[in-house]
Amino acid sequence: MKHLHLLFVVLTISSFVIRLLLAEFKPEILQNKALKILPHIIDTVLLLSGLALVFQGNWLDGDFGWIISKIVLLVAYVGLGVVAMHSLGLKRWIAGAGAIAAFVTIGMIAVTKHGLI
Repeated sequence: MKHLHLLFVVLTISSFVIRLLLAEFKPEILQNKALKILPHIIDTVLLLSGLALVFQGNWLDGDFGWIISKIVLLVAYVGLGVVAMHSLGLKRWIAGAGAIAAFVTIGMIAVTKHGLI
């Protein structure tokens, strides 16, 4: 399960960066139906595999503040990602950088199991 989750971590961040670049430089390509649907499928599998890992590892039995931190950062990642995809210019790049920073922080928390809370 962990390897599946890690695969979808890479697919999620890769698809976000690619779509962000396409939105800036070739926005007409983003009208492709597959590019509208595939990120949602990837993100859903990522979320479901993450939930499976939480229950498989019994991580809710102990201190799970790090899981709450990841959830809060996930909401920030999604929100900033939406802003980045729907904005133009500097606002797009600031929101995109914020989304990537949230994603990287989620990864660091996953490795250390130390949350922000």
